[in-house]
Amino acid sequence: GWGSQSSKVHIHHSTWLHFPGHNLRWILTFILLFVLVCEIAEGIVSDGVSESRHLHLYMPAGMAFLAAITSVVYYHNIETSNFPKLLIALLFYWTLAFITKTIKFVKFCDNGVGFSQLRFCLTGLLVVLYGMLLAVEINVIRVRRYVFFKTPKEVKPPEDLQDLGVRFLQPFVNLLSKGTYWWMNTFIKTAHKKPIDLKTIGKLPIAMRALTNYIRLNEAFEAQKSKRSSSPQGSRSIWRALCCAFGRPLLLSSTFRILADLLGFAGPLCISGIVHNVGKGNNTIRPQTKILGVFFISSQEFLSNAYVLAVLLFFALLLQRTFLQASYYVAIETGINLRGAI
Repeated sequence: GWGSQSSKVHIHHSTWLHFPGHNLRWILTFILLFVLVCEIAEGIVSDGVSESRHLHLYMPAGMAFLAAITSVVYYHNIETSNFPKLLIALLFYWTLAFITKTIKFVKFCDNGVGFSQLRFCLTGLLVVLYGMLLAVEINVIRVRRYVFFKTPKEVKPPEDLQDLGVRFLQPFVNLLSKGTYWWMNTFIKTAHKKPIDLKTIGKLPIAMRALTNYIRLNEAFEAQKSKRSSSPQGSRSIWRALCCAFGRPLLLSSTFRILADLLGFAGPLCISGIVHNVGKGNNTIRPQTKILGVFFISSQEFLSNAYVLAVLLFFALLLQRTFLQASYYVAIETGINLRGAI
C-alpha cells in the first residue's frame, strides 16, 4: 500500500474513516456517469443518421464510462484500506481527463460549434466535472498531507469502528451503500436464518445515543439562554434550541423530498413525449447541422427520440424513489434522536 497510514488499532469492520470530500466525490461521480451515458446516447443517435460509421462519436465516452466506474471502485477499496498514497493514480487520471476534454471543448469553439449543439454542452459539463473531481483530489492531498509533505497527517479510526458490539454502520459506509441500504444485508441475512434480538442488533453508534443527543440539545438550549438572559424563557427558546441542534438533518430531509417531488414531473413529461413521437409514426431524426464531416444534433432533436425518453423515464423514477426513501430515513432517524434527547 505504499506506506499505509493504517492505525495499529484493530478494526473489526470492513470500512474506514472517509477521506475529505467523500460525499462530494460520490455525487460528482454519479453525475459524471449520467453525463457519459448521455454522451454515448448522443453519439449513437448522431451516428445513426450518418451515411458512414463514426466510432469516435461514442466509443471514447464508453471507455470513459468504464473508467469512471473503475475509479470509484478503486477509491472505495483505497478508502476502506486507508492507503491514501495510492490516490495519486486518480490524481493523474483526473488531470489527463480534464486536459483532454478541455482541448476537445476548445476545438469545438474554434470550429463554430455552440450551445445549440448537445455535444458541445455535454463536453462543457464534462470539463467542469473532471475539474471538480481534480479539485477534490487536490483537497485530499492538502488535508491528509499524504504526499508532497514530510509529515503526513495520522488519522485514527472512530471509536465506533473499534467496538465489535457496534453493528449499525450507516454513518461509516459510502454514499452508494447508504442510498441502497446495502449495509443492511447482514441484518437481513441474520433475520432470515433466525429471529434477531438486541444482542444481534448490537449497540448504537455514539452519535445516535440518547446521551450524545441530550448533550447536543442542552448545549443549544444553554446558548439560547445566554443570548436571551434578560428576557423570560419560554417555548420559543426551546424551539430555537431544537432547530439549532437538529435543524440541519431536517433541512436535508426536506431537500430530498423537494427533489423527489420535482422528479415526479419527469414521468408524465417523458410519457407524453413518447406518446407524441409514437403517434407521429416517424421517429427518425433529421439533423440539419453537419460539422467536421459528422452530424451534430440539438437537445430538442435528442429528446425527440422515444428510446432516449424511455431511458430518462427509468432514471427519473429511480432517482425519485431514492430521494423519497432518503427523506423518510433522515426524518425518522432525526425524530428518534430528538425524542431521545428530550
